[in-house]
Amino acid sequence: MSTDTDTDIDTGTSEAGLPTNAEHDGGSRSSAPVKLKRSIGLSRLAGPGAVFALFIGFWYFTHHVLMSGPKKPLVPVPHDVVKDSFLTWNIERGASGSRTGGGLVKLLEGLFESVQVAALGLAIAIVLGFVLATLMSQAKWVQNALWPFLIALQAMPILAFVPLIGTVIGFNFKARVMVCIIIAIFPIVANTLFGLLSVDRGYHELMTLNGASRMTRLVKLQFPAAMPSIFTGLQISAGLSVVGAVVGDFFFRQGEPGLGRLINLYQNSTAYEQMYGAVVMSALLGIAVFMMFGWIGNRVVGSWHEKRSS
Repeated sequence: MSTDTDTDIDTGTSEAGLPTNAEHDGGSRSSAPVKLKRSIGLSRLAGPGAVFALFIGFWYFTHHVLMSGPKKPLVPVPHDVVKDSFLTWNIERGASGSRTGGGLVKLLEGLFESVQVAALGLAIAIVLGFVLATLMSQAKWVQNALWPFLIALQAMPILAFVPLIGTVIGFNFKARVMVCIIIAIFPIVANTLFGLLSVDRGYHELMTLNGASRMTRLVKLQFPAAMPSIFTGLQISAGLSVVGAVVGDFFFRQGEPGLGRLINLYQNSTAYEQMYGAVVMSALLGIAVFMMFGWIGNRVVGSWHEKRSS
């Protein structure tokens, strides 16, 4: 026997035209992925946020507890660093006892110079790294000949190259770029070579049976398969290029000052708030470049996997 209540349940509405429990369940199910994504996003931010809070707390603890007497100005409190370096647009030379000038405008000028050095050095390192890795993957004797020198280049401290680079090239923009190339090239070569050589031999034999040449296998098989490794190397080298730009600028003091030279100038003039600001700006640049290449890698590798699976 069918009642009005049964009919309302079958149609999914009550007498008042309100949605039934089934519709409520469907709505909650549809909103579940959104809530899950939000919770995942919050969990990803929670860890770095907690570590950052601990770092700032330790910074204050160092200033107020560990440093005493004449050493206290060596570690200024974070809010003074933010005020003098990021919230003040320009500090004129001689203002407030400043011997170098400072403020956000100085940091932005130094940032622009360091970005130019890091970008050019990284671009050259990418081209050279790809060429060397490709040659090494295609000829075993090339790999055996070059690999020990690349290992030595990576193992030797970059500061050991600085006097040699300055003597040969000069203490100028080119020398800073050379430091970036030396420090950034090894991860590109190593990761690209690993990716090119990690392709299963069965795929090579299958393409060879279908008449594919060595160049065809390299372009259509090896390079696409090596994309995850390639972008891992690029991400590491991008961060190292920032290190190279700052270190090179710290020692090669001709031309427009970058972040490294600003750190040195502020240290010599005891402008410690601005010195720490330049250090923070260098760290932010490294993080931004590292994350940018990680984002690009995820997009490129993800789209390649989607095309391969479709």
